[in-house]
This record gives sequence, structure tokens and C-alpha cells, in this order.
Amino acid sequence: MFRAIGEVTGDYQFAPREGGDYGHRRAVRWLWIDRAGLPVSELYARNFTMKSIYLLTPSEINLRALERYATSQQNVGRGAPEPFVLIIDEINRANISKVFGELITLLEPDKRLGKLNELKVRLPYSKDPFGVPSNLHLLGTMNTADRSIALLDTALRRRFTFRELMPDPTKLGVVDGIDLAALLTTLNERIEYLFDREHQIGHAYFMSCTSKAEIDDVMRNKIIPLLSEYFYDDWQKVSIVLGDADNREGDRQGKFMNRQQIRAPKGMSDENDDASLRYRWTVRGEFSYQDFMAT
Repeated sequence: MFRAIGEVTGDYQFAPREGGDYGHRRAVRWLWIDRAGLPVSELYARNFTMKSIYLLTPSEINLRALERYATSQQNVGRGAPEPFVLIIDEINRANISKVFGELITLLEPDKRLGKLNELKVRLPYSKDPFGVPSNLHLLGTMNTADRSIALLDTALRRRFTFRELMPDPTKLGVVDGIDLAALLTTLNERIEYLFDREHQIGHAYFMSCTSKAEIDDVMRNKIIPLLSEYFYDDWQKVSIVLGDADNREGDRQGKFMNRQQIRAPKGMSDENDDASLRYRWTVRGEFSYQDFMAT
């Protein structure tokens, strides 16, 4: 068994005690202490001997386990330990139960290393014991437009606090006279009406825009293709979101898209009713933001 890991920090001293035993001393900074003890095999490939001090064979030391034990209690009694953050992007795209397995239990505050109900599990490949320190914080990001949070494992829900981050138009300003906050707000109101609130466009799309040309690039290469995907190439709905829809028949030039009526070929009905009207939609070469100009 081993019950402590320490670092020798001082030279030899002779400090006799009553009874005369163990008078030879060196100062030690204790890095890890567990009076119950753990098997030597956790750290070393062979058993320890009764010698007071001797050299361990480096090739037989489990350095990863030694480092983990030595650092797990360093901040005990010295105030709050330095926090560390692990960010798991798109956490809802994986099968959480399979990814975390039994490790999900170790995330609970009272199961962390050094806590009242500390737990460790043995890793399947290295066979090392593993625990989660209390100063490790896990952040998981997800886009609910990609996959519903309803599919998340219940065990994960209990161990995380969920914080909704909706688009924030107040983060945007006026660029080349274009009120980006008004533009984003209007687009999202129309998306929410036609689709749902989960598919609103984030303000990050426009955060780096410093000119009308850059706004045009975002609209042409990101926003419009995204809307096309949302509505499964239903360009009528895309045009509604962009403000280019019109109940009138015939050709129309919009601010972002143009509409051209496609005539019925010979042999097909040419009656002017909604069922027979077909349109070709094209993205304009030059965009107009006249409805979103700052006053």
C-alpha cells in the first residue's frame, strides 16, 4: 500500500524525540495523502520494500498516475484552486450515453475528487483509476436547429444547467448606413412566423462586417443559402423572409431576389390561376437595404 506522495524540500536534520525513535528528518511537502491507502500497483510495477529511502526504477513507474495523484490535492487548504474549462462543441450531435458511459456520474459535484462522496472509475484501456477534479468545469454547446434537445439523455440534463442564448441584435451597429440590428430583427421575426424560433439567425453572422460589401457577402453566401435549406428550396418563402414577396402576378424586381414568370409550354393550361403560375427566382447582383437604412 502507499498512503502519501511527497516532495523532499530540505536537508537532513537530527531531531530526537522522546523514546529515541525516528530522529532522522528531512522536510517534506506532502502532495497527496490518503490514510486508507491504495495498492502499490497503481503507481509501481513492483512492491515497495522496507528501506527508508531507495531509488525506484523509472521504467516501472506509472508517471501518468503519479502526476494525477500528486496534483489532485495540491490546492487543498490554499484557497480556491485555479479553474479549468473543457468545452464540448455540438454536444448534442453525439450519443451522450455511449460517449460518457459511467463517467457521467463523476461530473456530479459531490462525486468529484476530494469531495464527500468521491468516486473513481477504472479506465477500460489503461486500467488507471480516474476521477474528475472539482476545479474542472464542462461547457457543452449545441444548436437546437440541428437537433432537438429533447433527444438528450436524462442523465445529462440532471448534471448540466441549460442556458439559452438567443440572437442579440443589440450587439450590432450601423455599417455604411445599414442598421444591422433592424435587418437581423426583421429577418428573424419572419423566420419565426414561417418556421420556428429555434431557426433564427445568430448575430455572429454580421459581427465582423465593416462595409456594405461584407454585408452583401454574408447575405449572398450565408444567409440566403441557409434560408433555402430551411425551407427546402421553397423560394417563395425565402422571398417572404427577405421582404421580396408580392401577391401580384408577373415579373418582379426585389431588393434581394428577382422573380420571373415562366410561361406554360404548349399543350398545358395557360389560365391565370395560382395553380398554373410558375416563377423563376434569381438572386440579384446588387442588393438594396433601403428598408434598413439608419435614420
